[in-house]
Amino acid sequence: MSSAESDKYVQNQRKLKFAGMDVAVTEEHDLVPVAGIPVTPGPRIILCPGFAITQEEITNKIEGGRITDRSSLVLEGEGLVVKNLDLDGALVVRTGHDCEVEVDGLVVRNEGYALEEIPEGDDADDEVPEEVAIRGYTMNKKEVMEIIIEEPGKYVVGKDGEVTKIL
Repeated sequence: MSSAESDKYVQNQRKLKFAGMDVAVTEEHDLVPVAGIPVTPGPRIILCPGFAITQEEITNKIEGGRITDRSSLVLEGEGLVVKNLDLDGALVVRTGHDCEVEVDGLVVRNEGYALEEIPEGDDADDEVPEEVAIRGYTMNKKEVMEIIIEEPGKYVVGKDGEVTKIL
């Protein structure tokens, strides 16, 4: 048994794998204990409802690519399409309404996020908010590539992460 958060990451791993992306899917024996709770070592994938809900939507918006086990990915935006992503680290892509964004061939190499267990003890309890303490760990956001596009239009994001407005 693992946390609901970890289960969601694993579910999204499966969705991207089904869509054709090269991504490991955490199995029961891969789970690692954090504060006594088994969690996925990664990758940690968040597919926001604004990006896609159904498997058909995901399959239509993802083409090829690969994500390493240590990676973290957040995708949000109804007009977002991701092709041949090569991710080893952390990437967040958020797009606004009336934005059509194609991420094509993006290569991301950064330190990413590190899972850090919250230390036990009386002193630690005073410094950590309850909603974080109950989780048992925090994510140390060492380095992340963020692509945030809110102005309506049509865009392409290339291999180096450069955003080009084409309409």
